[in-house]
Amino acid sequence: MLAPAVHRWWDTVHLVAADGTDVPLDLAPLRYVMVRGEDYYAHVAEVVGRAQASGSLQLEHAAELAEGVEEHDDGVRVILPRAALRTRTLLDSRPAPPSRPGASSLVQEFLGRRFRLPGAGIDADRAVLMDFSVPQPDVGLAFGYCLPTDSASVLVEHTAFVPRSLGQVHHAAALDAYLPRALGTTASADLRVEHEETGTIPMTDAPFPQRPPAPPGARRSRVVKLGTAGGAVRPSTGYAFSAMQRAARALAGQLAAGVPGDRLDLPRPYPRRHAWMDALLLRALLDGPRRGGIDGPEFFVRLFTSNPPQRVLRFLDGLTCPTEELALMATSPRGPMLRAAAADAAWRLGVGR
Repeated sequence: MLAPAVHRWWDTVHLVAADGTDVPLDLAPLRYVMVRGEDYYAHVAEVVGRAQASGSLQLEHAAELAEGVEEHDDGVRVILPRAALRTRTLLDSRPAPPSRPGASSLVQEFLGRRFRLPGAGIDADRAVLMDFSVPQPDVGLAFGYCLPTDSASVLVEHTAFVPRSLGQVHHAAALDAYLPRALGTTASADLRVEHEETGTIPMTDAPFPQRPPAPPGARRSRVVKLGTAGGAVRPSTGYAFSAMQRAARALAGQLAAGVPGDRLDLPRPYPRRHAWMDALLLRALLDGPRRGGIDGPEFFVRLFTSNPPQRVLRFLDGLTCPTEELALMATSPRGPMLRAAAADAAWRLGVGR
């Protein structure tokens, strides 16, 4: 389903270390793909339109902002501004807090702009996944991100993993400072901004259950939490797209088979052991080198250069096996990660888990 929405792809991407060292990563047989929001939404609208025309899908109500949800033992009531709908099953992707606080939390903030240059001059085959040569925060990490779509169009972003918001003014200044390195030119006055994207993504080991508690008299809730609210965001990276696609495929198959809402079973977004490893990484990033933790840029460069990049990407997508994960752990800085494991174990005992 995703292929028609892919705008560009690369089988080689680049990391740039804090000292400016360029590290090319051959991803074959994997590919790094760029899916623009407008392309994806247009593709989904086309698929929905075809389903409606064939009679296999019926939309009974225009899109409105839900103001609340009430669940009863026999169904769910969705409160809209001018009406209320009843349903036997609700797929709910509204933002929601975790069920309880976690031990370690960061936020991922980004500001990205798609630029059009006055003339061709960009290497369209050079995709930069992480450029750590940008100034680093006191705690956490920051990197540049650069995806050219052709020789005159490029998406450039500034991203930070930090304990507290830096604010979009900070990211705008950092992005402007990064442009000469990203584009290989200081002549940025003639750049035209075609699109801007901003966002804040939680990176936390706090739990996001895929279902709320069941109402009185019900065996199980008929509400299924999707996306960020359902734990699809990978705590160590902020990635969520692949996990959401896996959940959508599982739900579509069960709904087509007539499985009732209180019996729908979603796959875990990521294995439990991955959640534990992510918790250790978050703690080690928050501690930083001064408190016995890790240097974020150094950690990620070391992870990619000491392992096949395919293994790292599969891990970040939640698809590796224990043997691969042991190999990844063997290339992590042992002292900081052992300290993070000890602190995590103490915290878990303290909260009774």
